[in-house]
Amino acid sequence: SNINKVINIAFAGQSSGMVYEDEKRFELVVRLSGEKRKGLADVQNLLIGTPNGTQIPLSTVANVEIVEGPNQIQRENAHRRIIVGFNVRGRDIQSMVTEVQQKAAQQIKLPPAYYITYGGAFENLEAAKKRLSIAVPVSLLLILLMLYFAFNSMKQGLLIYSAIPLSAIGGILALAIRGIPFSISAGVGFIALFGVAVLNGIVLVAEFNRLKKEGLKDLKRIVIEGTRIRLRPVLMTAFVASLGFLPMALSTGEGAEVQRPLATVVIGGLLLATFLTLFVLPILYIMFEKGISSKRKQPIATAILLVVILFSFTNTNAQTPIGLNAAIDTALKNNLTLKNEKLRSQYQQQLIKTSKIIPPTTVFGEVGQINSFYIDSKFGFAQTISFPKVYASQKTLLTEEWKSSALNVGVKEAELKKQVAQVYCALLYLQEKKTLLQKNDSLFAEFLRKAQLRFDKGESNILEKATAENQRGQIGLQLSILQQDMDLQQIQFQLLLNTSTVFIPDKKDAAGIGFKGDVFADADTSLLRAHPAMQYLQQQQQIAVALTQVEKSKLQPDLAFGYNLMSIKGVGANDKTYNSVPQFQSVQIGLGIPIFNSGQKAKISAAKDKEALIANEYDVNFKNLEAAYKTAIAQYQKYALAIEYFETTALKNADVITNTANKQFLNGDINYLEWVMLINQAVTIESDYIEAVKNRNASAIEINFFITN
Repeated sequence: SNINKVINIAFAGQSSGMVYEDEKRFELVVRLSGEKRKGLADVQNLLIGTPNGTQIPLSTVANVEIVEGPNQIQRENAHRRIIVGFNVRGRDIQSMVTEVQQKAAQQIKLPPAYYITYGGAFENLEAAKKRLSIAVPVSLLLILLMLYFAFNSMKQGLLIYSAIPLSAIGGILALAIRGIPFSISAGVGFIALFGVAVLNGIVLVAEFNRLKKEGLKDLKRIVIEGTRIRLRPVLMTAFVASLGFLPMALSTGEGAEVQRPLATVVIGGLLLATFLTLFVLPILYIMFEKGISSKRKQPIATAILLVVILFSFTNTNAQTPIGLNAAIDTALKNNLTLKNEKLRSQYQQQLIKTSKIIPPTTVFGEVGQINSFYIDSKFGFAQTISFPKVYASQKTLLTEEWKSSALNVGVKEAELKKQVAQVYCALLYLQEKKTLLQKNDSLFAEFLRKAQLRFDKGESNILEKATAENQRGQIGLQLSILQQDMDLQQIQFQLLLNTSTVFIPDKKDAAGIGFKGDVFADADTSLLRAHPAMQYLQQQQQIAVALTQVEKSKLQPDLAFGYNLMSIKGVGANDKTYNSVPQFQSVQIGLGIPIFNSGQKAKISAAKDKEALIANEYDVNFKNLEAAYKTAIAQYQKYALAIEYFETTALKNADVITNTANKQFLNGDINYLEWVMLINQAVTIESDYIEAVKNRNASAIEINFFITN
């Protein structure tokens, strides 16, 4: 502290007094002159006073050097955080963030427990997309319901509803022509577009129905006459909306980035929707309204229309590759079990406020012959509280329990990371097994084809053909079982991530971790005591100590306070006559002394025993954790050696065996039984290699779990 004080005075300065100029006051700051604090040597040669009065250079007691470091350390949710901000111009945010994610995955390898999140406008976009995924289907459904109620016909409602997908195509084309990316304002524009597009269809179909009710039977004449009559309203509807949005579509001032997409969607969609209303809709109306003679065409038209509408609702649920770190981040954000644990921590935090619950105040009144033959009255209140140390001890206990709950969140996070990594690597393992089985299936499919030809030409017996069929049948059965295992693991993966997006492991992981990549962090046994589970157990010791203090504090006396106000009627002790008005006061102060405290002392003894028990549990769990950690290290090293052997020797030999066996079998140098044995040997080598990688990854996941902090 003395050295820090000298350095602070020398370079930052410290006030040593005040300088007065008339009514002005200035601080007198002492520090080294400018030429004495310019370079690194000035800091190194700064003289520091010692207790015996001598002075020595700072460099003799400290390493003084210039290093790069963060200018500020920010934290959020008990994690350190650094923000990199940038603006996007000339392209959409979604593709920009996707490109950033891809490049970050290829060029940045983060250490364990480090991860990247994308916020700002991108986070808002994701949230808005989720809301639109609900708002758009709801609005489309409401439009269809309103059309049904307007015409009392689902057939005509679907007929008018066909304007929606084609108008959406027009909006998309308009965005593409202008080079405007899809945004939330564009999504809102589509909702507005659907309503206006349907309006034109309502105007036209309503006119067709009116002419039909007036007695016209010829559908072509109804369509031509109705279109001629309603041409102006249809065009006016489209042009009024389009011209109204035109200034927004051409705007370049403030807010243009919000106005342009919305207006472009409405204008482009209305142009195509108007074409539909004037040309396509009348044709569809004729097809829908034809009589019995044209019934065969109705299902075709209905099917075409339903297909168009179906494509407008289609929501592709394609599988999305995801890296291990990204999967862990997604699980940490969405997992329900972890959310419950965080809520439990918040609940414990709120309970801290209950440490000072005061018993109810007793308010009483008495009327009767209290002091004399006459009727007197007495009023008062009484309050009992515990000794202040009791409340302080209870608050300490509740605070320690809250800290324990917060640490348990860290335990659940570590366990969740481990579970996600295990399921992730299991899926990668099953993918590798599937690839190997498919490769093997291709080999035996070709073998079966050749065996069938040889058998048909009489060059081989039934045994060769039966062997080929049996081998391929076994592979098919293994593939079927493997697919079921993959489906089960995929369900578990989705449950852990708790997201509607169907994620699958990326073979080229975002962190450079594929199935054959290394998922192992450098071992450091010093991190074992910093493991969340050990911190949680250590916190349990603090809770036990706090509980003992609470039990001890209960030996303190309770405090009681009271106030009384009463009346006397008649002559008092001072020979003065009093009426029935309350005017005599008294105050009560008492102590509730726990005389019979043997039971409480027993609780204190039990709490002390619990302290010793939890301390012993901590030691036992640490030894178990250390033993499991060393076992995982040994397992990892064992399988790493096996993988090294496979990659340097065995896999190459397997390729040689496969290629040589195929050539010799084709040349007739070996028979089919020898070929099957050699191919199975090569496949076994590859399968053993995949198993070794799987076991090494499992050991690495265990190690990463142990050194998580």
